[in-house]
Amino acid sequence: MNTEQIVSIDNEVTVLVGMNEAGKTVFLKVLEKSNDAQGLAEFNIVDDYPRKDLSKYQRKHKNNSEEDHDEASALTYQLTPEEIVNINNDLNIQLSSEFTFSITHLYDNSLRISLNIDESPAIKNLLTNSTLSTDTKKILEESSSIREIPELLNDTSLTPGDQLFLDEINERISKTKWNSIVQHEAYQWLKKKTPKFLYFSDYDILPSKINIPDLVNRINNPELLQSQHHAILALLRVADIEIDEIESPSEGYEHLKAQIESVSISLTDQIMEFWKQNEDIEVEIDIKSDSTDEAPYNNGSNLYLRIKSRKHRVGTPFDQRSRGFIWFFSFLVWFDSVKEQIDSEEDIILLLDEPGLALHALAQEDFLRYIDDLSQKHQVIYTTHSPFMVHSDRLHQVRMVEDKDKIGTVISDNISGSDARTIFPLQAALGWTVAQNLFISKRNLLVEGASDLIYLKAISSILETEGRTGLQENITIVPVGGLDNVVTFIALLGANNLKIVVLHDYSGNQEQKIKKVIQEKIIKSKAILNPSQFRDLDKIGENGQPSDTEDLFDKDLYLEYFNKAFAKVLDGKTINKQDLPSRPRIVTQIEAYLKEEKISLRPSQGFNHYTVSSYFASNPPTSVSEDTLSRFEALFKAINKEIK
Repeated sequence: MNTEQIVSIDNEVTVLVGMNEAGKTVFLKVLEKSNDAQGLAEFNIVDDYPRKDLSKYQRKHKNNSEEDHDEASALTYQLTPEEIVNINNDLNIQLSSEFTFSITHLYDNSLRISLNIDESPAIKNLLTNSTLSTDTKKILEESSSIREIPELLNDTSLTPGDQLFLDEINERISKTKWNSIVQHEAYQWLKKKTPKFLYFSDYDILPSKINIPDLVNRINNPELLQSQHHAILALLRVADIEIDEIESPSEGYEHLKAQIESVSISLTDQIMEFWKQNEDIEVEIDIKSDSTDEAPYNNGSNLYLRIKSRKHRVGTPFDQRSRGFIWFFSFLVWFDSVKEQIDSEEDIILLLDEPGLALHALAQEDFLRYIDDLSQKHQVIYTTHSPFMVHSDRLHQVRMVEDKDKIGTVISDNISGSDARTIFPLQAALGWTVAQNLFISKRNLLVEGASDLIYLKAISSILETEGRTGLQENITIVPVGGLDNVVTFIALLGANNLKIVVLHDYSGNQEQKIKKVIQEKIIKSKAILNPSQFRDLDKIGENGQPSDTEDLFDKDLYLEYFNKAFAKVLDGKTINKQDLPSRPRIVTQIEAYLKEEKISLRPSQGFNHYTVSSYFASNPPTSVSEDTLSRFEALFKAINKEIK
């Protein structure tokens, strides 16, 4: 990575997609070396500094050792709402919900901290100290920082309470050379909450056997330890077994084997929650010697790992069975081992390099569910070039990684500007999802959700039966799963020279992402439509108030279907338009009413829009007002015209 760049990380899962040697692993290693949870990885100038400038950089620091080293990474963190409340209460400060702080990591592994915190709330809180005299409080009102308080009180006659207060202030000042005492104390608080990184790759998988005397020798000479030895040591840690117990079991062979098998069974059970490809397998572990084997396995005891098929009643060496299962099992061993070694309260970000690469396509989908499960407790960043390792309905989590000439590795969420070979996994993921649900044609109308598709299909059919203009039959309606995915689909489908029109919900202003694809001439502005342009029959084609597809219906008709769709839950209650608060959108009016009346239609509040559209499709109206039909007809004419 030769150029400075900003990479945004998703709150839950970030997927790095790119070709081999694009720089995906390099990015993960930068994060690991910035704050390794195991305290092993760190920056090395020779290994990590851009090679083309390395000699120049080394000469500069050889001649001037006092000069600060260059920045390797700068990580910016944002607190959770709960953390904001806690730090404000603990330190008597007033951080906003948007507060962020940065930690810059230099190539010599030193840190540079950047945070901006106002000290005045903390100083005001000091004035509430009941032991302070009135004169001292008056002087402190002029203070702008805690560090200047001793100087302000230097020539003042102090009461015993004042002196005790000053002693406490001096003690706080003595703990740091920072100008801002509050910022230093805040950083000490934040440092404990700053997440650390755990990196796992294919090199960390467990071997099928390991020689115990050889392992002991390598432990005594750590430079000889390889990834397979670390993997076995992780298994022993999880089983709570010391290496010398294997060499000379104090409580006998059966006790030792039982300990390891207990861990093996537990880990296999964890895997089976997500592993659906072959559920008739289990891991067997044995300890024995074999003088007929090759060196070093012919000397002393060996630890054997085997996979047994309960179905076929056959066991085979660990490394001769499914690489996918081996990866899964090895990861759980490693992860459990690391968790035992670190503080359980530490936040961890998992860095997974090409996880599940050896898995079958459907097994990769199983593994995605496992990643989703991990992300409930830990942020996950993983690399892939497999289309089956990408959620096609969460393309906003994807970052493209490219190796560009004269620039080096570039990481971006700009799919539209990426090389066709780089975005291929996304196109394939999109194609797989669409193949399961719809199909892509040469002419496509992109909408946000399934409800839009249902309404457009239903009203188009009604218009056609009345001899009016509906949606052309050769146009495929493609729900993309929300506005976040609209831009991605535009880029992916446009790259294949397919004709596209977009109909998206309108918030009152054009979304920045939509503006960007228009500016980059990926799609024409005329091909971007929204319901507000067809809501007012006197101003067809003009942007109006915030609108959804539901707003093209007369309000009475939509409420009729809403009441019928939720009749059972509403228990006889009927919502009329005069009951609704004043809001631009019918769906937000209903949601506000439900909240005000404390009517719960689902745990997450609001209501399922698809429930109404589904009822509409299965029970089409016998009559629709002229205004409603005219709005939809104007919309269909605009779509048909643009997508000829």
